[in-house]
Amino acid sequence: MRIVLLFILLPLTTICQITKPKLIVGIVVDQMRYDYLNRFWNKYSENGFKKLVNEGANCTNTHYNYMPTFTGPGHASIFTGTTPINHGIIANNWYDKSNKISTYCVEDTLFHTIGSTSSNGKMSPQQLLTSTITDELKLATNNKGKVIGISIKDRGAILFVGYKADAAYWFDGSNVGQWITSSYYSHSLPNWLVELNKTNPAEQYLTKPWNTLFPINQYTESLPDSNSYEGLFIGEEAPVFPHDLPSLRINNHNYSLIKTTPFGNTILKDLALAVLREESLGKDEHTDFLSVSFSSTDYIGHQYGPKSIEVEDTYLRLDLEIAELLNYIEGNYQKEEVLIFLTADHGAVDVPQYLIDNNIPSGYFDAKKMSLELNTHLIKQFQTDSLIANVSNSQIFLNHVLIEKNKLDVKVLGTAISNFLIQQKGVKKVFTAAELTITSFSDTASSNIQRGFHHKRSGDIAYLLHPGWIERAKHTGTTHGSPYNYDTHVPLLWFGAGIKSNTINDFVVIPDIASTIAKILDIQQPKSFTGKPILNIFQH
Repeated sequence: MRIVLLFILLPLTTICQITKPKLIVGIVVDQMRYDYLNRFWNKYSENGFKKLVNEGANCTNTHYNYMPTFTGPGHASIFTGTTPINHGIIANNWYDKSNKISTYCVEDTLFHTIGSTSSNGKMSPQQLLTSTITDELKLATNNKGKVIGISIKDRGAILFVGYKADAAYWFDGSNVGQWITSSYYSHSLPNWLVELNKTNPAEQYLTKPWNTLFPINQYTESLPDSNSYEGLFIGEEAPVFPHDLPSLRINNHNYSLIKTTPFGNTILKDLALAVLREESLGKDEHTDFLSVSFSSTDYIGHQYGPKSIEVEDTYLRLDLEIAELLNYIEGNYQKEEVLIFLTADHGAVDVPQYLIDNNIPSGYFDAKKMSLELNTHLIKQFQTDSLIANVSNSQIFLNHVLIEKNKLDVKVLGTAISNFLIQQKGVKKVFTAAELTITSFSDTASSNIQRGFHHKRSGDIAYLLHPGWIERAKHTGTTHGSPYNYDTHVPLLWFGAGIKSNTINDFVVIPDIASTIAKILDIQQPKSFTGKPILNIFQH
């Protein structure tokens, strides 16, 4: 009798033992371009960004693979493992075609504020059309694994942790200055957060000026402090250091002022430490998840632009906040017990006026002016007013009730609008909803627009501006939202449990993050995932 031995050769990645952590900490830095890692490298401490890079896995070629690159879609895409075509968060705000009003991505009037008397807690994840990786963690552990999301921004806290989170907390500014939540998550704040709020966490940072961390002449990676590309706080005569926060808070919405300073990141770090300590995260056999979204970087970037000393100072200070968070984690957990990842929700373009002054093609697109001129054009061609219901997020929504009433051909109307748009200065391409639904695109920008297009929620026509162009009236500060490299290329750093020190230059997309976490935890992928695990970050 002959015995035949069969050897099945399995890929190394299928037999590799992946450490399942007791705690995952996901950090998102709002509006962090990848080049900020390198640009400020020499001034970073050894224990913040440098520690994550030097001792962890650095995915150097990580990109968002859709448009628009905004905060809401960014946070949703990180945790759902897919893009707006599936998860439905097509922008921060969008035009609701059914109710004919603008809707906010997490607004929900069915719920009320917990922690203050304002309306800023009337929020929920109900606009999200699929599950998040944290939802899957809750399902896999029969709700025994804790999930908590925190951010200055409500959408930064909520869209991270989805439907089944134990808690989501965000900052209520103006005259409140407290951490709040929604009745969607809880009927009361935990006692430890009530006590934290009693300390008035933002107050101490608004009683002294914002000056630079280092002598200002050392900020050689930025433009001079006094330049024409930076915005002003109300009451300031020039956008220069020191920024007199005690006097500025009066005319800049009081506690909301802290959002546009590095100290918004400080109070969020303090909250993160409190959550870890008071909620005993990572202290039992069920994996817990804390998501931390630093928002002040975005507010500061919008106001001052990427080349400002304010942005540089903010990142140098954020580096120290991250170092403190890492130090606490290393002092209270074993390294193999905690997985940390850090990424961003989008990047940002250099201030277009700065680019123009340096002979780089760029510009400002006036969408309101275009909308008025388009309406006039359509009246002449179709003898009908108000055929456009809304223009927002580089999309045009048609008034289908009026179109049907006047028996107009939608295709003919769409062609007329496309022909008008493509003649506008700054417009590179125009797409109809039909094209975005059925066409297969070969170029990256068009494919990104397609992955950001949701058939039920998006408009009838989408347009793409040339690189360097933005929809912004004022010529100071910057924004984001495009499918171009400066908006899509962001950091992705992995550190801790099962992660090997490595530099990974392979192309990675943001939806891969949730798939990687599902692989690590050996749980179901989010329901609409399109990403794939980044296997070469693991130890073998």
